[in-house]
Amino acid sequence: MISQFFVLSQRGDNIVFRDYRGEVQKGSTETFFRKVKFWKEDGQEEAQAPPVFNVDGVNYFHVKVAGLLFVATTRVNVSPSLVLELLQRIARVIKDYLGVLSEDSLRKNFVLVYELLDEVIDFGYVQTTSTEVLKSYIFNEPIAVDAARLPPLGPAAIFMQGSKRMPGTAVTKSVIANEPAGRKREEIFVDIIEKISVTFSSSGYILTSEIDGTIQMKSYLSGNPEIRVALNEELNIGRGGRSLYGNYRSSAGSGAVVLDDCNFHESVRLDSFDMDRTLTLVPPDGEFPVMNYRMTQEFRPPFRVTALIEEAGNLKAEVIIKVRAEFSSSITANTIVVQMPLPKYTTREIVGGSENTLRAKLSFSQESHGNITKESGPVSMTFTIPMYNASGLQVIKS
Repeated sequence: MISQFFVLSQRGDNIVFRDYRGEVQKGSTETFFRKVKFWKEDGQEEAQAPPVFNVDGVNYFHVKVAGLLFVATTRVNVSPSLVLELLQRIARVIKDYLGVLSEDSLRKNFVLVYELLDEVIDFGYVQTTSTEVLKSYIFNEPIAVDAARLPPLGPAAIFMQGSKRMPGTAVTKSVIANEPAGRKREEIFVDIIEKISVTFSSSGYILTSEIDGTIQMKSYLSGNPEIRVALNEELNIGRGGRSLYGNYRSSAGSGAVVLDDCNFHESVRLDSFDMDRTLTLVPPDGEFPVMNYRMTQEFRPPFRVTALIEEAGNLKAEVIIKVRAEFSSSITANTIVVQMPLPKYTTREIVGGSENTLRAKLSFSQESHGNITKESGPVSMTFTIPMYNASGLQVIKS
């Protein structure tokens, strides 16, 4: 039973708020954000708030999706996993109807969002989170968001083919919006998204490797037709050819893909999967995972990372990190972020009167015809200096 539902931006701005039962005091959004923003645990100065916590008898559940905080509150004892899954499904439903999930799209479509929330939850009780079922009760049309204002691609979509993004345009289209002139959109989008976890030794050898993947589909087909999705013929599920989901096996030849295990969406039928690795399904409206899978067999990672640390004295060291792209030169990866934890006693400070230099070499894809200085920058910084204020303002005890 849900008392309240609200969505906050990363700044703490209240974008969407719905009080279903009036059991939680006003100001719960501010209480939640302060707690999350300044969460402290076990004497640590900074720590990440858990997805579920209690403040003054109110249970707060939250998930972060597309940079937004989706939050539910209740005073009763409910299953945490149930509420967290509900928040994820609400985010998915809103994305299906708005086309894109962002602060801008929520503010532009607040009438449609509140209409969805009133159908999903009634007096705190969940009714349905099915995009297909909700279409019978939703009457507002979505307001499109300018694609140029969308946030940059996240880690799940960093690969590009040349200068063109790989297929993923379904994320910006609503399941209920028609084409201009009232024509129905007859399209279906399929993406394979993989999260790769690899551990390298200091010399660059692979120690552990794992892939968590999903086949994601978004359907705009009218009439709910039956479709077939064919996978690799040399697909082998389960070690030794045996699967936890049935007696599926295939010959693991040189081109075989070996998955440790997998599961399928409830709409998928596996009648011919054992014979020709084909999935049969009637896709529901909206975005959904056709198949989730895990792989720990040996594979070639897209990057190979080596790190070298050399001591340069008693109080100094030099770090050299090399990242080698192991994929074809016709493919480009962007929005790359490389992070490396350092010893806790590493100084991350700038002492007054000191000077620090960062030197980097830049490469350009074409000859520069402009003024590089004018085209670069501006440089921005965020920092904290205790006991210092640039304005010179003082609070004087009277």
